[in-house]
Amino acid sequence: MASELTAQLRSLRLYGMSTALDELLAERPRSASDPLAWIRRLLEAEQVERQVRSLRYQLRVARFPIHRELDHFQWEKSEVERALVEPLASAEFTQEAHNLIGVGGTGTAKTQLATALGIAAIHRGKRVRGYNVVDLVNRLEQEKAQGKAGSSPRSMLSSSMSSVTYHSRNPVGRSSSIWSASSTSAPP
Repeated sequence: MASELTAQLRSLRLYGMSTALDELLAERPRSASDPLAWIRRLLEAEQVERQVRSLRYQLRVARFPIHRELDHFQWEKSEVERALVEPLASAEFTQEAHNLIGVGGTGTAKTQLATALGIAAIHRGKRVRGYNVVDLVNRLEQEKAQGKAGSSPRSMLSSSMSSVTYHSRNPVGRSSSIWSASSTSAPP
């Protein structure tokens, strides 16, 4: 009977409930069988499972080149002021459609910070997408050649935040790069 219930829950894609049911049945001899308590635990387990799946999906869709979080950023090795960056992790700038631009030479942590801010925004329920500017320009050119111009900008508008990174070599041979985190939310 229990395996049939588990199979039914899985067929309905209620994976959190399926796992919780197995746990509840395992501890049944030790706990009272209050049906409402069981239902509450099953629902809580399903809600947590869905939140975890959503977070994994959003992190995958963002397509960041690396996974970096502000908690692990080495502030002491960077010239970036922590007091200026950490408040941006709240992603409140996306509510007001503000843009952030980081400019600096190679190794100044622009891509790491853009990624960390994007990941922080995802953890706050925002939809984020990371882009490399060269790849983005090539994609736009390809869409234009196929007569589908405008589909990438439209998809960018469906995100709360788009992170675009650009790396170039200047004639002297020194590398420089820029990143921009643009909010695409409509202003209030």
